[in-house]
Amino acid sequence: MAVVSSSSSSSTSMWVFFFFLLPLFIHLQATMATTTPQISHLRNVEVKKHRLPSLQNSSMAERALEAEKLNEQAAVANPEEVVSMVEMSIQNSTQRRNLGFFSCGTGNPIDDCWRCDPNWQRNRKRLADCGIGFGRNAIGGRDGKFYVVTDPRDDDPVNPKPGTLRHAVIQDRPLWIVFKRDMVIQLKQELIMNSFKTIDGRGANVHIANGACITIQFVTNVIIHGLHIHDCVPTGNAMVRSSPTHFGWRTMADGDAISIFSSSHIWVDHNSLSHCADGLVDAVLGSTAITISNNHFTHHNEVILLGHSDSYTRDKLMQVTIAYNHFGEGLIQRMPRCRHGYFHVVNNDYTHWEMYAIGGSANPTINSQGNRYNAPVNPFAKEVTKRVETAESQWKGWNWRSEGDLLLNGAFFTPSGAGASASYARASSLGAKSSSMVGSMTSNAGALGCKRGHQC
Repeated sequence: MAVVSSSSSSSTSMWVFFFFLLPLFIHLQATMATTTPQISHLRNVEVKKHRLPSLQNSSMAERALEAEKLNEQAAVANPEEVVSMVEMSIQNSTQRRNLGFFSCGTGNPIDDCWRCDPNWQRNRKRLADCGIGFGRNAIGGRDGKFYVVTDPRDDDPVNPKPGTLRHAVIQDRPLWIVFKRDMVIQLKQELIMNSFKTIDGRGANVHIANGACITIQFVTNVIIHGLHIHDCVPTGNAMVRSSPTHFGWRTMADGDAISIFSSSHIWVDHNSLSHCADGLVDAVLGSTAITISNNHFTHHNEVILLGHSDSYTRDKLMQVTIAYNHFGEGLIQRMPRCRHGYFHVVNNDYTHWEMYAIGGSANPTINSQGNRYNAPVNPFAKEVTKRVETAESQWKGWNWRSEGDLLLNGAFFTPSGAGASASYARASSLGAKSSSMVGSMTSNAGALGCKRGHQC
């Protein structure tokens, strides 16, 4: 295993940190949601989107119960306070740009927080303090050492070699995982993440492709950033290691790019995702405190699923932010498809869909703000929204709203519900910017081509 200590910041970056970022960070830590304790071990519990977990022994049951408690703690109690704090953070970032330190601001608060620093590679962990939305407290491996992936192979999912991505993600301690060089990683089985991990692909062209992909199950505090994930296929009926002390039998996985089961404080940012057997990002079974941001989605049918099933009512705690993504060429539906919970869809660019953009069932609250919806040529696919297999007499009471969205080429959004303020407060996670800014804010969605010594 190649582990190196954290690099020191440049004198300019340190000056800015102590005078501007440190007071804000201390204030946020003191006033925002409580910190989630680290989970030590990931147990192997089979979870499928259409089947509840099979808890075959007491340790598995304890693991599921622990994850459920963590997810309940992660739900935001006062979303309006969260919005005000995010706005304060954005204002401070704007003030720093006015001082000349951030001269390349685009209005995207995540990118403007870190991308303008030419020494980003020496200050990688700063990314963890730039989160927004419901997943803003996902610190990943910020408090751990760096782990450098040097070997793209995945020869043995039970006994992974040091220097491989699988060996890195299963460790019990926090780690910030980076890559020594460009590589294509073809996983034999699901890459089962442990808690407090960041996978940071910046500075290398990293593809996870043509095999299994990423599973985030019964864990907390995970950041996935800067990867190309595509052509994921079903795998399973095999033994897979999930921690240094545990491996177990996995049945068939669906072939999602990123599967999130019963997990909280998850941030999926600046990835390029396409061409998978099932979904690109799925979050189910009580998962919450999730942000999906700055990703580029292309060439796929069922893009994002949020919610296990209409009957799984524990997903009523789910809170997910979908922000600054580009939903691009070759997409058909589910951007996202929601159940039960609270979903903030804000400042995304929808340039392609063939059936619909946003769908749902089981009375989710959907707050669409400042997005750009460009409808397809097909005259029968102009509607942005779809209520899935539900009579109008039922869905007309659901709280779905469009506020400040730009609707182009005949696109139309069908709102519903009485607009209850309490419901929309729980589906609000940051202040939306004007839809006229969507083009600039999403122009660099997807994995970035960052080079050392240059602004990313």
